[in-house]
Amino acid sequence: MTVRPVVKRTARAILLDGDDLILIKRTKPGVDPYWLTPGGGVEPEDTTVVDALHREVHEELGAKITDVVPCFVDTVEHIGEDGGATGVKVQHFFVCHLESMDPAQRHGPEVEDPCGEYEIVRIPFTRVGIASVHLVPLSLRHYLDGNIEGVRAMHAPDLG
Repeated sequence: MTVRPVVKRTARAILLDGDDLILIKRTKPGVDPYWLTPGGGVEPEDTTVVDALHREVHEELGAKITDVVPCFVDTVEHIGEDGGATGVKVQHFFVCHLESMDPAQRHGPEVEDPCGEYEIVRIPFTRVGIASVHLVPLSLRHYLDGNIEGVRAMHAPDLG
């Protein structure tokens, strides 16, 4: 069995606010728009992946989150920038609730030196809502399409 080295890890929020899913619409020059969950790379200063999630959500949305529950993991081939390490990127997705959001508090590279636009959007957390946008990665879109009820159940009061 060949073990591929993990060369990048990300933390991403399946961020629920009532019946809505909060996403970021990415518009880059020369690329069709796409939507993704808030989050990003785990940095050396992040003690845990969950710490990275909180930091990234605050940077990208000016938001605070609660009820963070591991939900989905996606592993994809990754080639490092400028000939860096080649291996896999592991994306950790967490279902969580929005506690508060103030877009005026957004900061970090996406805001200070953007490559295109980062628009905060809400879509209904339904199959129709998810199908209405080009959500990436495709594996997450498929997972959510088949598991909306299960994702919501991760916050059931009797879960423990």
